[in-house]
Amino acid sequence: MTEVFFYHLERQPLDRVLPSLLEKTFERGWKAVLRVGNEQRLEALDLALWTYRDESFLPHGTKADGHAELQPVYLTTGDEVPNAGGVLFLVDGADTSEFEGFVRIVHMFDGHDSEALALARRQWKAAKAAGCSVTYWQQNGQGRWEKKA
Repeated sequence: MTEVFFYHLERQPLDRVLPSLLEKTFERGWKAVLRVGNEQRLEALDLALWTYRDESFLPHGTKADGHAELQPVYLTTGDEVPNAGGVLFLVDGADTSEFEGFVRIVHMFDGHDSEALALARRQWKAAKAAGCSVTYWQQNGQGRWEKKA
């Protein structure tokens, strides 16, 4: 059964939170696909993943980089999963209707954006209807993630 996680971003922006979640995915030996809502955000996240911390290296790439099947983290605006990624990250309005084939699907949404909240609610209902194990995570005052539902 696919696990579906919802990360409600209220205290920190996506580009601060995403790298640590991708690092944890990579440390587990899983490949990931990061599906982004638009090309501009894809380019910004591609750059951010190279520069988010001086002492870290998070290998990733896009279609433009080539060798998509070898990328531990593949960034895209489309539905492709060329690296056989077991974890699908969905950000900035990206969505999926496919739950099979993934160990985990991670929805990350801006808690200050009413459209993002509405989409997250629809995604939650779709994941539940598909029989997935669904959990909701929110940051506490210290910046740690707490399971809320």
